Amino acid sequence: MVTNNEIAFIFPGQGSQYVGMGKEFFEEYPIAREIFQEASDVLGFDMAQLCFEGPEEKLRLTENTQPALLTVSIAVLKTFLSIKDIQPSLVAGHSLGEYSALVAVDSIDFGNAVKIVRLRGRFMEEAVPEGLGAMAAVIGLDEKKVIELCKKAANGAVLSPANFNSPGQVVISGEAEAVKRAIKIGSELGAKKVIPLKVSGPFHSSLMAPAAKRLERELKSISFKDPIVPVVTNVEAKPNKDGSRVVSLLVDQLTSPVKWEQSIRNMIDMGIKIFIEFGPGKVLTGLIKRINKDITLFNVERPDDIKKVVEFLDAK
Repeated sequence: MVTNNEIAFIFPGQGSQYVGMGKEFFEEYPIAREIFQEASDVLGFDMAQLCFEGPEEKLRLTENTQPALLTVSIAVLKTFLSIKDIQPSLVAGHSLGEYSALVAVDSIDFGNAVKIVRLRGRFMEEAVPEGLGAMAAVIGLDEKKVIELCKKAANGAVLSPANFNSPGQVVISGEAEAVKRAIKIGSELGAKKVIPLKVSGPFHSSLMAPAAKRLERELKSISFKDPIVPVVTNVEAKPNKDGSRVVSLLVDQLTSPVKWEQSIRNMIDMGIKIFIEFGPGKVLTGLIKRINKDITLFNVERPDDIKKVVEFLDAK
């Protein structure tokens, strides 16, 4: 196996899904079909049908979105590795994507992961009654100003940063009324705009505590191995290679902000020069462009994308 100390694998989270994702891999590669079949066997419904036919409103349900994204990301990864067998020096995933990262480095097997993220999605949806929680993206403010905005808009309610995504893009999460207030007063603090997000709950906030408790019980029933490659976690933005810490990190992730920008900066400081995103969309490569314009980025969401990556790596 080729090892490359400059390469990191990254995996997208909720919001990257779309009807039709992963279909070309399924049609062209038996190894991808095996992953879809395993997901179907574990969950008791046709994962390929959900991903390829939707409908969109069904795919968008959190308890469906999360296992679907995990399945596609791992199908794409396994296909890629069957063509170009390389081992990265670090992996990371955005929120749900951290589960894909853990599967990629053999900390959890795919069958257990797809079962857990289905439950995770359900627990997250059920933690807060519909309409009482919300999220919004704050554009054009630094971290300190976003924290100030949350304090100002909270007015006794729950409101906090949820995703530190990239310079000038921070997502906030909390009670719906507090998010509405933040949307109104964001410009007063200098925000270019505050955009409400189409999500089913206030993810990565203290309002997810009931979901975190339920998730912890399920995670403790699974054996996590030491990752063969360190996972840069959302909670700490640091690499973890200790299987015994995975459960607590995944539980804390539900109520803590995703430190994506800091994770990427730390990975670059550790020598990463090439990021390869596996799965639907280009959300993560887009965020990394804003963090560091000089880094080499690839996203693999279609079979043709593999050829581009392989040609680049073979030329190195």
